Amino acid sequence: MPRVLLTGFEPFGGEPTNPSWSAVRAAAAEPPPGFEMFAVELPCVYGGSLTALRAAVADTRPEIVVCVGQAGGRPDITVERVAINVDDARIPDVSGAEPVDEAIVPGGPAAYFSTLPVKACVAAVRAAGLPASVSNTAGTFVCNHVFYGLAHLLATELPGVRGGFVHVPYAPEQVTDRALPSLPVASVARALREIAVTAARTRTDLRVAEGATH
Repeated sequence: MPRVLLTGFEPFGGEPTNPSWSAVRAAAAEPPPGFEMFAVELPCVYGGSLTALRAAVADTRPEIVVCVGQAGGRPDITVERVAINVDDARIPDVSGAEPVDEAIVPGGPAAYFSTLPVKACVAAVRAAGLPASVSNTAGTFVCNHVFYGLAHLLATELPGVRGGFVHVPYAPEQVTDRALPSLPVASVARALREIAVTAARTRTDLRVAEGATH
């Protein structure tokens, strides 16, 4: 029975909710047949988010970790390809911290690639009738901080565990007064189940074009 840890974030930036946590919780409440899923909410805080993530990994002992965050303005489920070793805040985290050009892991690699089959995951979400794409930037806020921290943990301490990061759009209730794309939480939860199943069953990613020109 594959064990999958899903993480989402608390609300940030003045938003009343965070669809990443809502969707993660919904996905884990109804896992795919034969899967065991755990949902953990991370604080939207530099440093503290990685402490919580490490504790969650130790508690649940997963084979696969899928961290999820909100990317307001994006229209689809975006499976992240790469995490970079820098914090550069455009807005403060929930604690008020605003690091600028700081390494997440001093002396660590400049970047890590996801160890999930990102293109296969995108294809599975699309096959389920939901919009998805590969993303080549996870930003430099707490989402990238967690993605890089997860990748470093797996590379240096838990090489048998695979993991990556997924960004999701706003929920509809967040954009009632803004002309911005959104997806229902139930749809995002369905996409996360597809990603988890695909990650568990796929060791070699698809070799298809999913690049970007900018």
